[in-house]
Amino acid sequence: MLMDHLLFAECQPEALAEQQRVWEERGAWSSTGVAGVFRDLIPGRYYEYGIASVYAEFAHHRGWLKPDRVLDRDEYEVLQGAVRQWAGEDRVWKDVVDEFGTPSMLFGSNNPYYGKTLGYLTENPEEPMVSFHLWNGSTPGAEQSWPPEHEEPLLLAARFGTGPFRRTFTFTPEGRRRLPVG
Repeated sequence: MLMDHLLFAECQPEALAEQQRVWEERGAWSSTGVAGVFRDLIPGRYYEYGIASVYAEFAHHRGWLKPDRVLDRDEYEVLQGAVRQWAGEDRVWKDVVDEFGTPSMLFGSNNPYYGKTLGYLTENPEEPMVSFHLWNGSTPGAEQSWPPEHEEPLLLAARFGTGPFRRTFTFTPEGRRRLPVG
């Protein structure tokens, strides 16, 4: 709703519909929006942070996003060059921050018992955000328990790029094991 108002103020109310068409062409939009695509990729109800990261990319492109930190050119190149191979192993929240520093954006709580998405970006809105999708909870099929069985969220996937949406994901082994069945 906020985006609709901002786009109206910018006299470009059609921009979000145009972006949704781009997302649909990339496979990031379904009949249930971005949420439907994430539901097929991320377990449980922990995909809302990933959804927020997609909308944040749109906001960054429009110049609306005010990140907590931006990466300089060298940091971004190192991150972009290493992320796919690095995410090929099981990792946790602390590993991401230790390797790549404080994120530009935190989508979700800083409480380690909850899933979240960490976003890393530069000042240049044309460069894709690098997102790390983290999950914490109970094993599928197990009785829900509190606190979750993990001390901190597990990295399920890193995502960046502008090609077909599913190809922008690099799943960790844990992320592949937890891919929703269906």
